[in-house]
Amino acid sequence: MTALDDLLDLLDLEPIEVRIFRGRNRPLASPRVFGGQVLAQALVAAGRTVDADRRCHSLHAYFILPGDVEVPIVYEVESLRDGGSFTTRRVTAIQHGRPIFNASLSFHRDEPGLDHQADAPPDVPAPDAVTSERDLALAVADRIPEPLRTVLTRERPIDFRPIDPADPFRPQPREPRAATWLRATGDLPDDLLIHQAVLAYASDWGLLSATLLPHGRSVFDGTVQAASLDHAIWFHREFRADAWLLYAMDAPTAAGARGFARGAVTDADGRLVASVAQEGLVRPVDPSRRA
Repeated sequence: MTALDDLLDLLDLEPIEVRIFRGRNRPLASPRVFGGQVLAQALVAAGRTVDADRRCHSLHAYFILPGDVEVPIVYEVESLRDGGSFTTRRVTAIQHGRPIFNASLSFHRDEPGLDHQADAPPDVPAPDAVTSERDLALAVADRIPEPLRTVLTRERPIDFRPIDPADPFRPQPREPRAATWLRATGDLPDDLLIHQAVLAYASDWGLLSATLLPHGRSVFDGTVQAASLDHAIWFHREFRADAWLLYAMDAPTAAGARGFARGAVTDADGRLVASVAQEGLVRPVDPSRRA
């Protein structure tokens, strides 16, 4: 099974009752469940209860407790509204009898309307001219401690190709901006919900790190405790997650041990297909306590 097959299997939730689904986990380098996985599975759970002519246009989520990677997650979907044009769902993710995550999602029946976008995507090298994140990790594998080395160097379901990447193990202060090309590593089914779920999964990878760039810190260098607190995605236009997408991120502020980051996702034609926002915990770690 390829890494992409495994991701698609994660998104193939098991229906166990009406509007109740169960999803398995894919461990990364932590005993906590990756936030992008929960976002993607919650989107699929909600989407499976909505008429096929409606697509998700917004998702607003809160991470309440760390997810236990050893235990399946149960997703309960509540139907809040089924209107003439819009459908609203609330999803609660449960482990050990407690909510660990909740999200509100809105779906819209396709209809014509006004169409514009204000900004052009940043001028960056084409994907073929950029080294993949996995290859960058392989080049410095001897510097990466386990189990992180295995996670960063193994086959991935999504090919991330960062533009001007920062060194996560020797960070230097820089502008709070980052960009990466991304796409699934193989063909995806034509179901738009799956493409949205794959992008939701990818959108949580590296976004919070943008808040650390001006401080010369990294989620991997042991100087901060970092965790996603909330996450929002707006899907503007249809797209394919198995075609190249440019994810441009910036972090306008950090304060009170929290950082705020935004992302704009454009396709290869420069169309803005999604916008992302996230606040996360970025708590400095006392070096004396780490010793």
